[in-house]
Amino acid sequence: MLTVSRIEVFYGDFQVLRGVSLEIQPGEIVALVGANGAGKTTTLKTLSGLLRPKSGQISFLQRRIDQMMPHEIVELGLVHVPEGRKLFPDMTVTENLELGAFTKHAKPYRNQTMHFVFELFPRLYERRNQRAGTLSGGEQQMLAIGRALMARPQLLLLDEPSLGLAPKIVAQVFDAIAKINREQGLTILIVEQHVSHVLHMATRGYVLENGQIVLEGKGSELLKNPEMRRAYLGL
Repeated sequence: MLTVSRIEVFYGDFQVLRGVSLEIQPGEIVALVGANGAGKTTTLKTLSGLLRPKSGQISFLQRRIDQMMPHEIVELGLVHVPEGRKLFPDMTVTENLELGAFTKHAKPYRNQTMHFVFELFPRLYERRNQRAGTLSGGEQQMLAIGRALMARPQLLLLDEPSLGLAPKIVAQVFDAIAKINREQGLTILIVEQHVSHVLHMATRGYVLENGQIVLEGKGSELLKNPEMRRAYLGL
């Protein structure tokens, strides 16, 4: 589904990604983990077209996308939920969701998809006429994911969905992510600070360190890896 081949990404003269390669197959949940500053967010921004690699290639559904504009990539079915949610605070929950269905293939299914989002996150239905900026942090994260689902993605990129949330809300968000994958077959690439939690859920994982992939494998295998346990799980 997605193939990333030796991408190099810079911020000005500073190199952030150094020959990063990874693959994602349909139906997988793939975790991308690593320390702060390792290049995880940069990787997602590059996949969604917000940044351009200086070299290397990215292919999605057998089409090269590393020179496409972000809206073109969304049209293909690759949708990014950024860190910080990036909602429209003065618009209602419903209005934010409707904006997610702007693509040609998503518009005809807008009502159907919104019904699914409200079933997935009942709290959003309760708050459907409330301005997004007045929601709690957990509700805003639910709305950010819901808005992405409105575009009817084939691959969903999630950047730190648990950031700043209470443990109870984190569990609800992760349960929803697992349900989307299980019931909708949606493929997911997730960057997450809760390494143990995300690797328990993930089909496979990649470990990014100083802009390079240093470990990869099944989520369960990475959890047992001594280097992984020492560096990222504190064990």
